[in-house]
Amino acid sequence: MPINLDEAIGAELEPVVFSWNSSDIQLYHLGLGAGADPMDKQELRYLTDDTPQVLPTFGNVAQSFHMTEPPAVKFPGIDIELSKVLHASEAVEVPGPIPPAGTGIAVTRFTEIWDKGKAAVIWSETTVNDPTGTLLWKQKRSIFARGEGGFGGDRGPSTSQAAPDRAPDFELSVPTSPSQALLYRMCGDRNPLHSDPDFAAAAGFPRPILHGLCTYGMTCKALVDNLLDGDVSGLKSFGARMAGVVFPGETLKVSVWKSDNSYAAVVTAPDRDDAVALAGVEFVPA
Repeated sequence: MPINLDEAIGAELEPVVFSWNSSDIQLYHLGLGAGADPMDKQELRYLTDDTPQVLPTFGNVAQSFHMTEPPAVKFPGIDIELSKVLHASEAVEVPGPIPPAGTGIAVTRFTEIWDKGKAAVIWSETTVNDPTGTLLWKQKRSIFARGEGGFGGDRGPSTSQAAPDRAPDFELSVPTSPSQALLYRMCGDRNPLHSDPDFAAAAGFPRPILHGLCTYGMTCKALVDNLLDGDVSGLKSFGARMAGVVFPGETLKVSVWKSDNSYAAVVTAPDRDDAVALAGVEFVPA
């Protein structure tokens, strides 16, 4: 079904009430590779029973964490086949640490839809409050829908955020495991693109790819560990653009540039000629 801009832009979905507990947080962190060294006390802060610290990027997945079916991309004015959809970008902003257990009420609205000719880019914003009305986090997301352009909408920006034109201030190495996508999918993203070789082949990939949100979360964790001594309470916001794929088992390189009040980064796959996986990474300390 073609995208209906009049119906989609500004559409606000019904509030969604969801809950999470400390076991969910532990599973999410394990899906990002936490605990690789079980004797590292900094790593164990992510996996403590009952009171684990929570990476802010959990907010990007909390609402769908308990899903066991592949997601449907069907909203007011929007109805897209799942195999055509890829994450384009994610961002989260937190006023303070996310609690290790709680209940959230999420309200999502669609803010922009760009017509790229052969594809559409769909933007949404979600605000999550607790039952008392206290803000827990805000998130912003865009998805890239292949074959869904040409509906007569605005093309949107033609340029993307580039890395600084100088050598990075430092680089980090982030390994992924061959089974990483199979573990991370237990965090609620059951898209078969990440687990079914035949489905991945039909979508044009030689094998299942790692979830973009897994690469995103792993990058945030690596930066928290290296810039904030592993203390998630020191992070205000994090965001990135999904610029390419990661295959489970690859070791990623995170190139980091420091500015006055934030850090920029690019994530690449060195074994594939530094193919870019995440671009426009923005890490803002509190």
